[in-house]
Amino acid sequence: MSEVVEASRRELVAVAVSLPLRHTLSYAVPPSLRAAALPGAQVLVPVGSRKVRGVVVGPHEGPAPARVRSIAAAFAEDPAIPSELLAFVVTLARYYDAPLGEALKLALPPGDSKVHGELVPADDDEPELRSRESAPTRRWAVWCGGDAPTLPKSVKAQAVAVHLRAVGAMPVAELEAQFPGARATLRSKGLQGLVRVDERELPLASFQDPVPRDVPPALVDEQAQAIAVMSARLETGAPGTVLLHGVTGSGKTEVYLRMVADVRRHDRGVLVLVPEIALTPQLVSRYRARFGDDVAVVHSGLTAGERRRMWKRMRDGSVRVAIGARSVLFSPIERIGLIIVDEEHDPSYKQEEGVRYHGRDMAMLRAHRTGALCILGTATPSLETEQLARLARIERLRLTKRATESALPSVEIVDLRRIGAGPSGDKRLSLPLHRAIDKTLAKGEQTILFLNRRGFAPAVRCQACGKNVECDACSIAMTFHKRAPQLRCHLCDASAEMPERCPGCAAEDLALEGTGTEKLEDLLATAFPTARVARLDRDVASGVKSAAILQRMRDGEIDILVGTQMVTKGHDLPRVTLVGVIAGDAALSMPDFRASERVFHLLVQVAGRAGRADLPGRVIVQAYDPDHAAIRHASKHDVDGFLDEELRNREECNYPPFSHLVNLRVEGRDEGKTVALAQRLAAVLAQPDVTVLGPAPAPILRIRSTFRWRVLLRAATRGPLRQALRRLDKLRAEIPSSIRVTVDVDPVQLL
Repeated sequence: MSEVVEASRRELVAVAVSLPLRHTLSYAVPPSLRAAALPGAQVLVPVGSRKVRGVVVGPHEGPAPARVRSIAAAFAEDPAIPSELLAFVVTLARYYDAPLGEALKLALPPGDSKVHGELVPADDDEPELRSRESAPTRRWAVWCGGDAPTLPKSVKAQAVAVHLRAVGAMPVAELEAQFPGARATLRSKGLQGLVRVDERELPLASFQDPVPRDVPPALVDEQAQAIAVMSARLETGAPGTVLLHGVTGSGKTEVYLRMVADVRRHDRGVLVLVPEIALTPQLVSRYRARFGDDVAVVHSGLTAGERRRMWKRMRDGSVRVAIGARSVLFSPIERIGLIIVDEEHDPSYKQEEGVRYHGRDMAMLRAHRTGALCILGTATPSLETEQLARLARIERLRLTKRATESALPSVEIVDLRRIGAGPSGDKRLSLPLHRAIDKTLAKGEQTILFLNRRGFAPAVRCQACGKNVECDACSIAMTFHKRAPQLRCHLCDASAEMPERCPGCAAEDLALEGTGTEKLEDLLATAFPTARVARLDRDVASGVKSAAILQRMRDGEIDILVGTQMVTKGHDLPRVTLVGVIAGDAALSMPDFRASERVFHLLVQVAGRAGRADLPGRVIVQAYDPDHAAIRHASKHDVDGFLDEELRNREECNYPPFSHLVNLRVEGRDEGKTVALAQRLAAVLAQPDVTVLGPAPAPILRIRSTFRWRVLLRAATRGPLRQALRRLDKLRAEIPSSIRVTVDVDPVQLL
C-alpha cells in the first residue's frame, strides 16, 4: 500500500483518475518516479483500498494538503499523451462538463482492463505491477549476401539461398511450406553471413491487401481554385477553418488528398474524420493508393492489439496521417497541420454516451490550438456550420459541379396519397418506382432503395384492441424479424417469440404492420425474380463488415441494394443509376426540431449515389407529404433554398444556431423520484438569462426499465449555461445513487 506522507516532503502533482469525478486528486511523486510522472503520463494511484489508472495533468495548484498519498507506479513508455493533446482534452472536458479522467481515456493507448506497457513501480515490493505488451510478430528470412558467387554445398541450403537471393525476403513459415525443412536449414553454417532471420510485426488487417499506387487525376477549375485558397491559408501560419461546400460527386476527396500531400511536404500531421466505419475501408484505399502505407486507421472495428499498434506508430512519429471515425480526433500525432471532417453535417459525429463531445466542433478547436487548417466538407452543410459561413467566421469554398462533368440526377416525387401500388400489390413499391427498377435492370445497371427501418414489420398490432406488442423494458413497439423469426426491441435488443394472442386483451387477431428492409427485400425478390437483391443494414452487416457488401456492388454482383441510412453515406458506386426513397417523409414526425434538417440531408445524400459516372442518374422519392420543405428543396437539389427557409424557422423559434442548449437527462427506475428530481433541478437552475424548458418526459419515456425525463436549458450565450452547470455540480452530492443525471452540452439527439 502506498505510503501517506507530509505533503511538504514531496513534489505534488494533480492526477485525473478514471472515475466519474469532475476534479483532480493530488499525489506525492516518489523520487524514483520523478523522471516518469510527467504531465500526460499514465500512473497507478491509490483511491480508497484499490489502485486505479490516472493521468498526470500537471503540478498541484493551491494550498498543499497536510498529508497526501503517493503515486504507486508509472508507465515507462509515458508520457502517453503529448502536451498539446493533453491541454486540448482538458479544455474539451471543461466545455462538455465531463469527468476529466473519463475524457483523458479517449486519448490513452487503446487496450483492455489489463495493465499495458512496462511499469516503473515506486517500490520494489510491488512486482505485480510489471507488465510488458509485445506486438504480434512473424519471423522473416532475409537475404543479406548481396551477389555472393559462392553458395552452400548442401542441396537444401543452396535451393533456399537461390530463392532468397531472388526474392530478397519472405516469411519463414512460407519458406518452410515451399522448402520442407527450411527452418533447420536456415540455422546451418552454409547460410551464415548470407541469410539472417528477423522478427517483423504482422501487417495490420487493414493493410494486408496490396493497393496499387494511383495517378492523381487532372483537377477541374473549381478544385484547383479551392486548393489554391487553402494552400495560401496554410502559408500564412493562421489557416483557420474553411467550409468545402461541394455537390455530391464534385471531387471533395481529391481536394482532401491534394491538401494532405501539401501538408506532408511540410512534415506536419493530418487527421481525417469520416462519419461511418463503413466509409473507412473505401477511404483508406484511396489514401494508400496515393501515399502508401504511411497512414493509420482508427475505428472500433479493429482489435485492441491493432488499435494499440496504430497508436504507437502515431505516437513515435512513424505515421503522420490518421483516418477514422470521430475518435481519430484524439490521435497522438504531433505538429498537426490539417484536420479534415468529411460529411461534417452527419449527426454521428456527436458522441451520445460517456463524454458527449461533438467531433466536428472539437476538430475546429484542436485545429485552432495547433495552428492547423480545418476543412469541413459536405454537400449539405449543417445549420450551425452554415451560420458560421454566413457570419464570415469561416470561409466557404464552393464546388458547384461534379468532377466528372456528369449532371446531377433528375428527381421525381411520387405522391403516395394519389398513386397506388405497382404489380407487386404493395404501395411501398409504387407503379412509377416499379417501372423504373424494371428499366434499370433491363439496361444492366444498379439500383439502391433506401428505407430507414430495419426488420420485417416495425409493429405487431392487435386488431381487436388496437394496441401494439411492446417491449417489456422499453416504451416502444417491438419489431418483427422474419429470418429469426422473433420480435426484437431496437432499443435494448431484447427478443421474444411471436405471441399467438394479444398480451393485452388475449385476442387471436395480431397483424404485422408497416414495412422494414427485410420485408422490402422479400418483396423485391418476388417482384423481380431474376434480379440479384441484397440488403445492407445493421442486421446483416455492421461497421467494417458492410465493406464486403459494398464491394459486391462495385463488382457488379448485386442488381438491387436495399438498405437503411448506411447506403446514403459517400459511397462511390459508378453503375448505380437509380435511387428510390421508399418513405421520404417518415422521419418528419419525430418530436425533434432537427427532424426536417435530418430528412433533407438524407435525401440529398442518397440521391447523390445515382449517376456518379458516365451514366445519367434518376431519383424517385415516395412520400405522403410531398410539399414539405425538406422534400421540395431536396427534389430540386436546392441546398441554399432549404437552408434559407430552415434558418428562418430556427430563428423564429429561438433554436440553434440562434441559441445554445444543454439537455439534462434524469433517469431512474422509480418514476416518482425521477420526476421529483427533474422538477427540483428545473426550479434550482432557472435564472433570468436561462430559459428552462420542462421538466418533460423524454419522447421515449422508458428504456431498459428506466424512466427518462429531461430538463432543457436554453440561453443566448454559453456563459449563463456554464453558471447553471456550476450550480448543478453543487447539487450532485444530494442526488440519490438510484437516479442518474447526465449533462449533454450542445445536444444533437433529443429523443
